[in-house]
Amino acid sequence: MTTFKPETRGQSDTLSHQSLAPLFWVVMHDDPVTTMDFVVETLIKIYGYDFQKANDVMMAIHNNGLEKVALLPLERAEFKVEITHRSARSKGFPLTCTLEPD
Repeated sequence: MTTFKPETRGQSDTLSHQSLAPLFWVVMHDDPVTTMDFVVETLIKIYGYDFQKANDVMMAIHNNGLEKVALLPLERAEFKVEITHRSARSKGFPLTCTLEPD
C-alpha cells in the first residue's frame, strides 16, 4: 500500500518528531457508491491535501481498495474519522475510514 502524506500549512496534523503520543493511521476504504469527486473533496477539506495529491490518493484508494491517508495521534485520528463519516452520511455515501496503529 502506498502511503500519501498531505500538504501541510501552519500547524501540522502529521507526525512531529517531538510527539510522544501513540500514532494511528486513518485508512480510507473504497466502496461502489461513494463518488470519486466526494473522496477528492474530503481529502482536500478534511485532510489538507492539494487537488493533485487528493486525486492521486483517490485513485490509489480506488485501485487498491484502501489507502492510508493520515498519521495522527489517536484523538485527532478519531476526530477526523468521525467528521469524514458524518460528511459522507450527510450526502448519502457509505464512505468508511478505519484506524490502524503505526
